[in-house]
Amino acid sequence: MNTPAHLIIGAAAFARPDAWRVTAAALAGALVPDLSLWLLSAHALYVQGIAPRIVFDQLYFSESWQAVFRIDNAILLWGLLFGAGAWLRRDALTAFGGAGLLHVLTDLPLHHDDGRPHFWPFSDHVVRSPVSYWDDAHHAALVGPVEGVLALALCVLLWRRFRGAGARALIALAALAEMLPTLFWRLVFSA
Repeated sequence: MNTPAHLIIGAAAFARPDAWRVTAAALAGALVPDLSLWLLSAHALYVQGIAPRIVFDQLYFSESWQAVFRIDNAILLWGLLFGAGAWLRRDALTAFGGAGLLHVLTDLPLHHDDGRPHFWPFSDHVVRSPVSYWDDAHHAALVGPVEGVLALALCVLLWRRFRGAGARALIALAALAEMLPTLFWRLVFSA
């Protein structure tokens, strides 16, 4: 899934209008599993000047990058954070762990050849789903619109839940960001 969709799903599941710390934790948990990819890619592309094809066809699959992905996409770690938050009755920790767990669980069935080792530390196995959220060769033309409709429906839910102008501006920005990735990836891969 695209990162904005993860943020929207995490917010819809765990954000609360009356608890900004819980909402911030939900957004952070939804972001963290993708954050390393964004930071590593930005450094490689814009600091090191490495071509996008090399970044996404070689570096992404390198042992050093996969070592990072093993940790920040580990179902066990996110499940433990979620469980600890629930057990300790710490709403922010529950939201952080729960949103991260939702992120990795929704990624699991939506990556064909670019999945992550979600089962670390027990296994480095990567699930090769028959579908992909971005790869047209693996049904992205169907999955992408479904993701978009789901994200927009959840934005409507969030819009109704959150009444403040700032929150609604962020919801509108998230909806817009969910619709722009196709343009972004076309720009990245045409460079």
